[in-house]
Amino acid sequence: MIKEAYDKAILVLEKCATPHGFHAAFPGYKGVWARDSVITSLGASLLDNKFKDVFKQSLITLANHQSQKGQIPNAILYDRKPLQVDFKSIDSTLWFIIGNYIYKKRYNDSSLINKHKSNIQKALIWLSYQDFSENGMLNQLPTTDWQDAFPHRYGHTINTQALYYKVLTLTNQESQAKLLKKQTNENEDVNLWNGSFYLPWRWKNHNKYQEKGEWFDSLGNLLAIIFELATDSQAKNILSYIEKNSINKPYPIKAIYPPITKSSKDWQDYFQDCDAREPYHYLNGGIWTFIGGFYILALIKMKKFEEAEKQLEKLAQANLKNNFSEWLDGSSGVPSKDQNQAWNAGMYILAFQSLMNKKTLL
Repeated sequence: MIKEAYDKAILVLEKCATPHGFHAAFPGYKGVWARDSVITSLGASLLDNKFKDVFKQSLITLANHQSQKGQIPNAILYDRKPLQVDFKSIDSTLWFIIGNYIYKKRYNDSSLINKHKSNIQKALIWLSYQDFSENGMLNQLPTTDWQDAFPHRYGHTINTQALYYKVLTLTNQESQAKLLKKQTNENEDVNLWNGSFYLPWRWKNHNKYQEKGEWFDSLGNLLAIIFELATDSQAKNILSYIEKNSINKPYPIKAIYPPITKSSKDWQDYFQDCDAREPYHYLNGGIWTFIGGFYILALIKMKKFEEAEKQLEKLAQANLKNNFSEWLDGSSGVPSKDQNQAWNAGMYILAFQSLMNKKTLL
């Protein structure tokens, strides 16, 4: 089953490959999303040179539509006339920079990163202006990362801090990276660590009142482990929390835990307009198998190889239920109707090959 899912993942990538880069899915999502295309390419770039041109074109497409201020688009939509370019995203710029460095490493090819030198510099400048607390941490507005419809979070988010930490280390900004790690882990006024996991977001303090979320953000916490924003001790606590609360069941892994309900302080009226209005659906505790791939990478990072293999088999089962569906019900495991989701396929390949090598290939 593990090998069957691997072979089918390659077929999904073939369907999503286009002359202007990886589309997010086939037949839906006819566009190049920055985060989707780069996350897809993390695995696709391990298949020798099979998808080298597609990975390259994804990054070129994003660079060609960079804003004058340096922001990388959230998406370039090819099913719209005229062509639609969307922004309003912070993680797109972060993933674009990471993607360029991954391309260079995978193919031992510096030509693209040299071509995009000015784009990367502009992107770094744009990111630096998102630190309007002047404390070394990036700030974001609500729904301006991959969770762009749900839930509501803002200020310092763990997903963005983990990505930014990786960007700072890749671009040799060691002092800034050290500051970010200290702020996120130790500074009692702004830190996100609660003793068991990283809070999904935190903003201002108002004496005894604090603006913060207290639910578990799976992707942000896993990226913190993989990119080494978290210490080994913190990583063990995060993985223990996932296991203790069955966040990895029935399949890896629920996007958030616990689901947000109408009686929750985190509820917003506009949640009614998406599938997340129901607990365990979509982003509201639904299972996203691309995050499951990052979960397996985190287990490998902590040398939990036996558990990683167990989770890879469960991930294979989930992806084979409806040929790499977008998400699955977090309670029943029933898949959504959408198939051929590129980042699910790409991350499965990355998890598979990382386990075979007993090394996180990221």
